[in-house]
Amino acid sequence: MYVYKRDGRKERVYFDKITSRISKLCYGLNMEFVDPPKISQKVISGMYQGVTTVELDNLAAETAAYLTCNHPDYAILAARIAISNLHKETTKQFSVVIQELYHHVNPTRKIHAPLVSKEVYDIVMENADRLNSAIIYDRDYAYNYFGFKTLEKSYLMKIEARVVERPQHMLMRVSIGIHGNDINAAIETYNLMSEKYFTHASPTLFNAGTPRPQMSSCFLVQMKDDSIEGIYDTITTCALISKSAGGIGISTQKIRASGSYIAGTGGTSNGLVPMLRVFNDTSRFVNQGGGKRNGSFAVYIEPWHSDIFEFLDLRKNTGKEEIRARDLFLGLWIPDLFMKRVEKNEDWSLFCPHECPGLDSVYGQAFDDLFTKYEREGKARKTIKAQKLWLAIVDSQIETGMPYMVYKEYTAPDEVAVCNLASISLPKFVNVKTKTFDFDKLHEIAKVVIRNLNKVIDKNYYPVPEAEKSNKRHRPQILGNNECFEPYTSNIYTRRVLSGEFQVVVMIKIIVLTTIINIVSNNSNIDVQNHHLLNDLTEMGIWNEKMKNEIIAANGSVQGFEELDDDLKKLYKTIWEIPQRALIDFAADRAPFIDQSQSLNVFLSEPSVGKISSMHL
Repeated sequence: MYVYKRDGRKERVYFDKITSRISKLCYGLNMEFVDPPKISQKVISGMYQGVTTVELDNLAAETAAYLTCNHPDYAILAARIAISNLHKETTKQFSVVIQELYHHVNPTRKIHAPLVSKEVYDIVMENADRLNSAIIYDRDYAYNYFGFKTLEKSYLMKIEARVVERPQHMLMRVSIGIHGNDINAAIETYNLMSEKYFTHASPTLFNAGTPRPQMSSCFLVQMKDDSIEGIYDTITTCALISKSAGGIGISTQKIRASGSYIAGTGGTSNGLVPMLRVFNDTSRFVNQGGGKRNGSFAVYIEPWHSDIFEFLDLRKNTGKEEIRARDLFLGLWIPDLFMKRVEKNEDWSLFCPHECPGLDSVYGQAFDDLFTKYEREGKARKTIKAQKLWLAIVDSQIETGMPYMVYKEYTAPDEVAVCNLASISLPKFVNVKTKTFDFDKLHEIAKVVIRNLNKVIDKNYYPVPEAEKSNKRHRPQILGNNECFEPYTSNIYTRRVLSGEFQVVVMIKIIVLTTIINIVSNNSNIDVQNHHLLNDLTEMGIWNEKMKNEIIAANGSVQGFEELDDDLKKLYKTIWEIPQRALIDFAADRAPFIDQSQSLNVFLSEPSVGKISSMHL
């Protein structure tokens, strides 16, 4: 049997040669658990006449990744195989890669279609030697396999589906895109990102240095008007933002309820649900960054809208398809008065926004006064017990994890609010040996990131003018500590559409053999397999096939294992075993130090109306 090499030559396949290549990448791994010949056997069994060496490397990497459930070092090996393969397929010099990206030609129209901006191209050409020598390609090998594959899928630049960037190229492109001619600052940012002290948000990694560098993460949009023109104008705004990799939060509270009179036609309104299905389809059609990831629209209404019960059902698994919009994220913009009436089990009125103007634009005491005025005037479509609606909200959260709960505040009607994100990797500041945290280094890194975000605001491409006005007026910056790129619960979008949400995540009974890890790779977001735990169990000499299967059967929990002492059991609690009240208390403690608001998820393995209500109230 023969294979085709990268240069087109045909060569016989040798088992020992495949094993030797894999073994060379096993330096520093625990060879008691990592078995290169086992991977080679799997690769050989999947071969066919005329397979390419690139395909063999891909198969070897996938095989090693599959074996990660046996030992975490397989994930390291899988990454090394995949990254070594990419390095063989790509040009080493950063300046040459930028040159190729800039001189890209549209394959159909045969016209110049640069993938990086002329400014970035000129800067790189002027400083080619310095930038080329600053890049340390060995840092690519620090990525976990799943983090690297996420980069390869969506973040590294491609020309006609061929990946041309390496991870280090991407980081330097982003650094130049942010800092321009300030080469010292660009190299500083490159080094800190490549050493994983922090990362910029996905849109920044996608778009920095490109001809249209839209680098902000999320945009908050008000429905422009309760009319066909206003609705479709808002849809256009959302499409333009999503096209540029922005997540979107949309207030749709202005839209009149079903059955409302339409003066222009003499007919009646179909209400929120049919309109929201159009937004749902728009989010699917206009995905972020031209297919890099799905569009993200979060839709908010207030709990006095008379279509509220239909709204709460939009993501449910049952019911007619024409009254569902399962690709939208749902949230409630809640006035304090509603929560007060829930606590006292008082009556709650449902209104049509068209028949009760002004309610959507006031909050606090002004809202209370206008709401009770409309109640006295008999304008309510329906009056129910507040707790009846509350139970419907909680039931929806138990079934779908939504709606998000956000408490009503001032919203500027003439702005599209913008969020500019970056994330600091806190484990980088922990010294395990001395059990200390380097606050001075954290302060240093935070200053660098804040300077970067200020430059992002100034250099950003704005898909709509209202966003530029808002971003440059308020200069909002969100500096988090866990920017997950492929999170299992999709909670990335709760942070990207509107800050301050309260989301319920219900335990999903799925056995997961691999850990979904963010690109920074400092944490495990799904804990059936935790590489820190596996390392400890390996050192104790008790990690084996039997232990693996027992942990899987326990949904990742180790609390019932007599082999582990109490300290390890406390250390390796799953999120479902941590008291959720503690998370809420931590959020309350953080609140005075946060300028605007924060996002919080709670995790319940056995949710109930009582548990969720106690957390909200």
